[in-house]
Amino acid sequence: MPRKLISAFIIALALSLATQVQAQKKEQRSSFLKLEKDSVPFFRGFAVSVDLVGPLMMQLGDYGQYEGALRLNLHDQFFPTVEIGYGKANHDQDINTGITYKTSAPYGRIGIDVNVLKRKHTGNRAFVGLRYGYSNFKVDIFRETLPDPVWQWDSQYSIVGDPCQMHWLELLFGVDAKVFGPLHLGWTARAKKRLFHKEGDWGEPWYVPGFGLNGSIRLGGTFNVIIDI
Repeated sequence: MPRKLISAFIIALALSLATQVQAQKKEQRSSFLKLEKDSVPFFRGFAVSVDLVGPLMMQLGDYGQYEGALRLNLHDQFFPTVEIGYGKANHDQDINTGITYKTSAPYGRIGIDVNVLKRKHTGNRAFVGLRYGYSNFKVDIFRETLPDPVWQWDSQYSIVGDPCQMHWLELLFGVDAKVFGPLHLGWTARAKKRLFHKEGDWGEPWYVPGFGLNGSIRLGGTFNVIIDI
């Protein structure tokens, strides 16, 4: 057989083998992806969590909260979430006004997180989310006794149980990392926007349970201990 024909035969054989190997790899990859997709159920359970930032704020400052959450896992991608907490503030004798402000009340948020990682089934997650928050609370306002500058008698005032409420929206980004077994640790960074609110008779409250210090826009965050169930 001439040398050129032998070379052409060898090249054709090599190309045929390479094509077969590539086709087999594609078939295996397609089968693996299909098996992975079909083998992961839509409902993957739920998780409970507690936030550690709120209690720490309460110990170090004038306000904070205790907060827990329940989160559903839908195919490791969508996570409907309910957050419930109890916020407290005891701002004693403000440096500018001498006013003492107290409140304590429950609050709630509802929303959803979306896992943005391509590999969704590893147990580690990076997500963006949305929350709608609401709190209905009462405030107590006291001002220490001061001598009237004109009449020189003691003057003071107090307001007890002044009703307030607030609705707000939160946009968040977070990370959820698997530690071992069902234990996860995670954090969120949040931008909070006040939607509408009802002021007390004396004016805007200093602190809103679940929202934080009052204002149109606030930043906040959580550090969560999470247990998958």
